Amino acid sequence: MQFYESTPATGHPQLSPTASNNSNNSPKNHVIRHNLPTPPPSHSASPAPLDRQKCVYESLPNLYYGSTESQLAKQIKLLESHKDFAEENPFFVADISSVYKQHIRWKNELPRIEPFFAVKCNPDPYVIRLLAALGLGFDCASQAEINTILSLPTSCPATEDPSNNIIFANPCKAASMVKFARRNQVKMMTFDNTDELHKIAKLYPSAQLVIRILTDDSKSVCRFGIKFGAPLDAVPHLLKTAKDLSLNVIGVSFHVGSGCYDPQSYVDAIQRSKKTFEVGESLGYKFNLLDVGGGFGHDNFELLARSLGPAVDEYFPAETGVRVIAEPGRFYVHDAFSLATNIIAKRGSADDIDEDMDDQSPKVMYYQNDGVYGAFNCVMFDHAEPKARPLTVQSQLVLEDVQLNERKVDSEEISCSIWGPTCDSLDCVMKSHKLAKGLQVGDWLRWDEMGAYTICAASTFNGFSRADVHYTSGADSMEAQEVRRILQQTAPDLQGLIMYP
Repeated sequence: MQFYESTPATGHPQLSPTASNNSNNSPKNHVIRHNLPTPPPSHSASPAPLDRQKCVYESLPNLYYGSTESQLAKQIKLLESHKDFAEENPFFVADISSVYKQHIRWKNELPRIEPFFAVKCNPDPYVIRLLAALGLGFDCASQAEINTILSLPTSCPATEDPSNNIIFANPCKAASMVKFARRNQVKMMTFDNTDELHKIAKLYPSAQLVIRILTDDSKSVCRFGIKFGAPLDAVPHLLKTAKDLSLNVIGVSFHVGSGCYDPQSYVDAIQRSKKTFEVGESLGYKFNLLDVGGGFGHDNFELLARSLGPAVDEYFPAETGVRVIAEPGRFYVHDAFSLATNIIAKRGSADDIDEDMDDQSPKVMYYQNDGVYGAFNCVMFDHAEPKARPLTVQSQLVLEDVQLNERKVDSEEISCSIWGPTCDSLDCVMKSHKLAKGLQVGDWLRWDEMGAYTICAASTFNGFSRADVHYTSGADSMEAQEVRRILQQTAPDLQGLIMYP
């Protein structure tokens, strides 16, 4: 077997006939670990340290070793060195170890609640494979999303037992998708109306149904109650209809909205779920599943969890045997992806500033190579407020603010607006922001926390390409080492390599 090794001098892969030890490289089934990991053992027979030589998925892009900053710098330098013929396209850097760190946070705060990752949030192949290896279930809303999980090349709970580890969490499904779920043993699915019940009774009578109830989502950034969820006063009729159709309803689901900022919203939803359980019991059902949905933010997760966890234990004690799941999406990937964009044009300059203009009024309009039709669709559809900072100023790399001040560049900030590349005047990423005054055409901007509802909904409107993704497994942290170990053990073909930066 051959490995790809990367030399520190160039960072480019070179083919090397390195022998491998079959016992060290045999793929294993899924790995489920919930405690902080210990560093993996070293392999003395390997010509490079274990952390810098790991087998990964042959069909996926290279997975590099190092921090997000090192990969951003590497890509910028590579583009600059080939600027005579290279295209200045936007690109992501994804730190997969960040996803694992979030999983540790989840297990520490909500150990009883099983996470079912919301595939719609970011169906990135490395993210999906890592979460599958960690034993997560998956929240799918379409045939394509279900197929993404069932097509995983390695063994994991979701592929071995889709009936228990995939939930078709879309209350209004196309008939063809219900049939697809039936053919593939995806049994758990949600409903919130009688027409859906009749559809399922005809097409998939053995499905395991979950009634989605309406909750108070007024304390969330993105509210879903206007489209989905049965009011409590409609629950008796819906469950009676399901009973008359001999359908198996196994539990209750809700969603307090995405970006929830009030812990009481979850407590109220748990109380409503308890009432729904009682209605089901009065009709002869014995519910055994509670799905607490998503809406978990990155910044306030502990605050929400410390209200949700006790509420679940109070109204649904562990001894009742009720299985509790959730549908986190952005929580896992929000912080893992950073986006680099290039300033392709600007209007106005420091010499043309009107001294009478308000200090907060944009004095410069920057045009970059990605916008709301691309990764920044999150501005339009997800109420996101991304923030930019310079990656280069006057072609000099500035990865941190201190570097900006140390460089001999104009670091004074100026009010500006940032626009996407398309011909649409709606393509405005930021109406008002402050960036270094010295930014020029050709400089690069960095946008962090771009992992949720960005690349998955990007289009190629006006002929502009979607941003590519460059992957890193992190540097020397324990979490990064564990991610590399897991990905090696779950790789089915053992042909790729985690590469040196």
